[in-house]
Amino acid sequence: MKKAIPNQRKSRKKQLQRRQLKKKIMWWTLAFAIFGLLGTGYYLKEKIHFYYSTYFNKFHHKKLKNSKEEEARINRIIGDYATQTFGFDISHYQNKEDIKWDSLSIGNKTIPLKFVLLRATMGNKKSDNNFEHFWEQAKKHDLLRGAYHYYRPDEDPILQANSFVSVAKLESGDLPPVLDIEKMPQKKSKEQLIKDLKLFLKILEDAYGAKPIIYTYYHYKKDVLTDEFDDYTLWLANYNDIPTPSPDDNWKFWQFTENGIAYGINVKIDLNIYNGSYWSLRQLTLD
Repeated sequence: MKKAIPNQRKSRKKQLQRRQLKKKIMWWTLAFAIFGLLGTGYYLKEKIHFYYSTYFNKFHHKKLKNSKEEEARINRIIGDYATQTFGFDISHYQNKEDIKWDSLSIGNKTIPLKFVLLRATMGNKKSDNNFEHFWEQAKKHDLLRGAYHYYRPDEDPILQANSFVSVAKLESGDLPPVLDIEKMPQKKSKEQLIKDLKLFLKILEDAYGAKPIIYTYYHYKKDVLTDEFDDYTLWLANYNDIPTPSPDDNWKFWQFTENGIAYGINVKIDLNIYNGSYWSLRQLTLD
């Protein structure tokens, strides 16, 4: 009997270790389950909010504000260009549930937003998460729509162009493709950048049968692009308190603020002017 005591102790020790292991497994399983539920809840929160807003019409406009200076500048530009055509541009920075597409306007609801430019892709491969949804909604609500590519100067221009073409299925009546170029390369010369941009633009022109639009900032156009791309339609960003985005260039689009407040959108957006009538804007669209 005395010889059996060590064996009993070993058996009890093994049973204790098994119980401790089971407890660890149980706690780890519980932790993973809680983490999974929290992650699922966070993921579904926006979707539930979106569909609730869509199907039960519970869209409530938020009271967005700008500084007095910015509000005065925006109102002055809207007043100066009130006879022209206004639109906006968005990307995944705006949530799906933030936009009520059938009631978009500015100027105390007096000026409708008639066109929208949507980010389709960025760099070699990355596509915008909300592009397909926004693209469908724009067509559904009869907005003149366009798609743009955010160009990354140190990445391959051919891969970037092919990525955009694979995502942006432009149709007759859509605006030409848009190149968004804002940054300087870190690993390439300015001369190589110009060559890459020309190659990128040629691929898009061949794919869509129309010359692309170039979006950039005023000083980037002046200092980097200079006169290399003067035969392209120009979309300039300039947020200064000025009467026009450029004293030199023959611009067509002006992104005049990134703090735009529009009826029907619950976040601030980029607002744009097309320097012409809506009929004139339609003349730019794809056949």
